[in-house]
Amino acid sequence: MVNLSRRVALAALMCVLLGAAAGAEDRFITVASTTSTQDSGLFDYLLPIFTKKTGIAVHVVAVGTGQALKIGQQGDCDMLFVHDRVGEEKFVADGYGVKREPLMYNDFIIVGPKSDPAHIRGDADAVDALHKIAAAQAHFASRGDDSGTNRMELRLWKAASIDVKTSSGTWYKSLGQGMGPTLNTAAAMNAYTLSDRATWSKFANKQDLDVLVAGDKRLFNQYGVILVNPLKFPHVKVADAQAFIDWLISPEGQDVIAKYRINGDPAFFPDHEQPGA
Repeated sequence: MVNLSRRVALAALMCVLLGAAAGAEDRFITVASTTSTQDSGLFDYLLPIFTKKTGIAVHVVAVGTGQALKIGQQGDCDMLFVHDRVGEEKFVADGYGVKREPLMYNDFIIVGPKSDPAHIRGDADAVDALHKIAAAQAHFASRGDDSGTNRMELRLWKAASIDVKTSSGTWYKSLGQGMGPTLNTAAAMNAYTLSDRATWSKFANKQDLDVLVAGDKRLFNQYGVILVNPLKFPHVKVADAQAFIDWLISPEGQDVIAKYRINGDPAFFPDHEQPGA
């Protein structure tokens, strides 16, 4: 009888422990994010630190920013981690997000073959560089995936008064791919492309590609985070998602971002407190 009681007590204790473990495993948030934060290795560095501190796991859906915004509009994530300020502000204005918090920045670059058939190396004006690429009808690989990078690229072509749709399939290739596959295609084709700096720095298959244009203020690349609106989607995990946002913009989170390096160089620069970010 005593042994039976002990077995029952032990079974009950195991149920409690297993239930607690399952509860801990079930505590997670879903973040729809741009691919650059994933491909650059930032999340591999940053998320374990946050999870160890809070017990909150972060499940990342890494897609282009445009697709991430759509996921948020459908209520299929708890927060966004993206880089298209125009799209982010519209997302909030349309009632899908609570508030846009500026987080960090780096820059976009134009990379291309070292032979540089369009002669853009060292050009301080990204729009002028695109003029030269179009005039030379040199191969250009576009992500074509409505990502933040693709949206920036299309704004630059528009600023150059060049309609790339009319050239699509000839010298201009719209791939519908992420940054990594687009860089692979550019390397294989000896083509130019627009890349975010962090993904390029992490990218191993550079082959004959080189950074040719950088430093134009129009190539500034700002990232933001947004809590999906729980008034529109009551299932949003408000407390845990807000905890992640609060940590990212806190001095501790900003310091973690600042310390992330690729080949010894900073990948992102925290700027939550910077005016205009």
